[in-house]
Order: sequence, then structure tokens, then C-alpha cells
Amino acid sequence: MVALFKALPFGIILTFIVALLIGSGGSTGGFLEVRTMTVFDVQVLWSWRLFLGATGLAWGLLLMMGD
Repeated sequence: MVALFKALPFGIILTFIVALLIGSGGSTGGFLEVRTMTVFDVQVLWSWRLFLGATGLAWGLLLMMGD
């Protein structure tokens, strides 16, 4: 369970970077559905599906690395 909480920041960072690369060209990424969200009057590109996938990937890597 601790590995999941450690994976959350990595999932957020990976999602932000990939969504920025996909969305800056005007694409939605198809299945990823990259959308523009407003957070504190700042527009950011975000995808919940990409976030779940990136967090799962980071969680799996952290579990394989062990404590």
C-alpha cells in the first residue's frame, strides 16, 4: 500500500509531461482523451486514463524494486 502512495507523484508528473506533449499539438490522444482543465485560473492539459495508467506503471515498478 505504501508503494501506491509513493507512485502517485510519479503518475502525476508522467501524466503532465505526456499530456503536454500530446495536447500541445492540438490532439486529444484518441483513447487517452487529453482535455484542458482549469486549476486556480491556470489551464493545464490532463487525462484521467493516462493518470491511472502512469500511476499503475509506477506502482508496478516500485513493487518490483522492493523495499
